[in-house]
This record gives sequence, C-alpha cells and structure tokens, in this order.
Amino acid sequence: MATQKELSDFLAQVERRAFKQSVFAVHDEATALDIVQDAMLRLVEKYSDKPAAELPLLFQRILQNAIRDHFRRGKVRSTWTTLLSNLGLGGEDGDGDPLEIMEVEDLANVPASPAKQFEQAEVMGIIEAAVQELPARQREAFLLRYWEELDVSETAKAMGCSEGSVKTHCSRATHALAKVLRSKGITL
Repeated sequence: MATQKELSDFLAQVERRAFKQSVFAVHDEATALDIVQDAMLRLVEKYSDKPAAELPLLFQRILQNAIRDHFRRGKVRSTWTTLLSNLGLGGEDGDGDPLEIMEVEDLANVPASPAKQFEQAEVMGIIEAAVQELPARQREAFLLRYWEELDVSETAKAMGCSEGSVKTHCSRATHALAKVLRSKGITL
C-alpha cells in the first residue's frame, strides 16, 4: 500500500507530463486540466490502497480512459445539441468554469544563449504540432512509450490493446514525425 507521501510525490511527479499529454489529446488547456485533475482524484479515491509500484500504470490507464470519456461525452453532447437545436429548444448555458491555467514551463533543459533558446523553442513547437496531428491511437502510444517511458507491455496495458498493436502504433508515429521533421529541415 502506497503511503500518503508516496502518493503525493507520485502525483507531483506526473502532473506536468500528464497535463501536456492531455493537451496533446484534446487540444484545449482548460479541458486538459480538468481531465488530469479528474484522473488524479480517481487514482486517490479508488486506488490509494495499491502499492506505489502500481501507481504509474494505474494512473496512465485512468488518464487514457478520462481522455476517451471526454471525447465520448463530446459526441453525445453534440448529438443532443443538434437535436435540441433542430427542435428550437437550444438553451444558453452561461455556466462558466473558472479554471486556473497551469503554467507548464520547464527550466531543466534551457539552453544558455537566447539564440539556442529560440531555436529549441521553434523545434519543440514543430514537434508538438506534429504530435498533435498524429491519429489518436498513434499519439497515445507514442506519448506513453517515449514521453512517459513505459515499456511495450505497460503501454499495452494502459491502452488496453496488444503489445503488437503498440509497436505498430509507435512505429507509424515515429515514421510520421520523422517525415514531418525532415520536411522542415530538422535533424535531431
């Protein structure tokens, strides 16, 4: 069983990466923040009695399910909105959701010169845009394998698919990203 400190340290450790992973998936920072917060709450509420070693995989599974749920809810909401609009019953939902925006600056790998910082920011922007353009399953596999550094087996468990499927998604994702970077004249 994870202690409260282990659980707290784990959540602090994965917070930024989970947020960025969620932003890549949903393309909206406020929604991504909601998803990450919900995933963290679910982990604490339902799995705080699990050993600390199991927390990374459990959290990734919860986060991926929360992202899928977001898209499912959006699809259902869209269907109902369309139906209500067609019936002339569409209402105004003035429910604002005042979320705080999380800062995502990481100063760990900041180059020394401003020119290098600018170049690194440009390359990171291109990579992030390319990752966002990947199909959802490829993006999910790529981020879990190379961002979260899960192995193939852990990624397969988190995604709910076979290890072969993970390898296929990762291979396609890396080839697609390499193609985009080469087309922009970027070599890493």
